[in-house]
Amino acid sequence: MSGVSGRVLVVDDNKVIRQLIRVNLELEGFEVVTAADGAECLDVVHQVCPDVVTLDVVMPRLDGIKTAERLRSDPRTSHLPVAIISACGEHEVGGVGSGVDAFLAKPFEPSELVRVVRQLMHRERRERPEAAGPEGGEEPAAVEGLQEQDGRCADVPGARAR
Repeated sequence: MSGVSGRVLVVDDNKVIRQLIRVNLELEGFEVVTAADGAECLDVVHQVCPDVVTLDVVMPRLDGIKTAERLRSDPRTSHLPVAIISACGEHEVGGVGSGVDAFLAKPFEPSELVRVVRQLMHRERRERPEAAGPEGGEEPAAVEGLQEQDGRCADVPGARAR
């Protein structure tokens, strides 16, 4: 592949679902970082600096709705597009009005997942042109060489995914 389309933080407590989402997005050129629940998401989001976050709803420690609310309330992440990917119905989770930009029901078609993520990423880049992602990389457990500058993530020369 010629380059990375952007970075996605995938949050789901089910390892198989995380892997399914990761593989489908990586096949389309996205760099994917995963987290097992909302608490882990909040721990890594500032290091990872994703362009889009996908959240399951039902997770231990911190569910997807509360995670979305916390992302929205933090000025450093309030701009991040958030998609809920859940077996819960959209009406059960409060729909797109609860600080969430998109909803995708499980089970989902891989092409629909990619469409939703691309749509959110394009919207993010239109609203914040500086949100263009770096090139290269595989699924990193953490991303080294990224740091926040003025509340935003910035690439640091020599950054590498591990």
